[in-house]
Amino acid sequence: MTIKAVVFDAYGTLYDIQSVAEITEDAFPGYGEIITQIWRIKQLEYSWLRSLMRRYQAFSVVTREALAYTLRSLGLQHDEATFARIIDKYLHLDLYPDALSMLEALKDRKLAILSNGSPDMLNALVRNSGLERVLDATISVDKKKVFKPDPAAYALIEEVLHVPPAEVLFISSNPWDACAAKAFGLNVAWIERVTPEAMALACVESDTVAPLTMFKALRTQMDELGVVPDHRIHALSELPALVSAQRS
Repeated sequence: MTIKAVVFDAYGTLYDIQSVAEITEDAFPGYGEIITQIWRIKQLEYSWLRSLMRRYQAFSVVTREALAYTLRSLGLQHDEATFARIIDKYLHLDLYPDALSMLEALKDRKLAILSNGSPDMLNALVRNSGLERVLDATISVDKKKVFKPDPAAYALIEEVLHVPPAEVLFISSNPWDACAAKAFGLNVAWIERVTPEAMALACVESDTVAPLTMFKALRTQMDELGVVPDHRIHALSELPALVSAQRS
């Protein structure tokens, strides 16, 4: 089956969520790395909990709640200006270096983002990073009022792009997202940016497990959920060749 649309997760896939560390370290010297990791872990956890509790709030609210939890749990005092400056970084996340050239190489397909991000966050991020000129759509789960990995979120792809799941390739570096998209019926490529070998090396090189290493262990390794993605790649730059090979 020919791939007619390539759809990307945003946070951690096209955009480097670790790029917030520069801001968090500047605001709280010595705490930048641990703030970044706890914040992201709680951000995802809150999205899943809110979906299960049926108490949806926009991802912008979830992101603020997760940061508030993080700073409180670490005993870090802050003013409103500092909090706002850190939150604002989510509107200016760094693109992965190979993201733009990869998207330009796939311009003969429909290209879109499907993200938990709220429309205000996503639209600003896409505009600030210059991706508006290469994307056909920026799809937020906010329309369904439920977060990925709920199947209703992935159904938005066909609703917006009018391309059936069998003709869509979904890309995510988040293992839980890749598994859920595959369970829904999409073709899926998972970006394995951190290998088990790299994880093992990081652990033996330190007497303690650093926050970044723990985050990688929890959020970058393939989950045991009974489904596996169709493809495993290590960088966005590998996608054009992969998509080309899918032509019938």
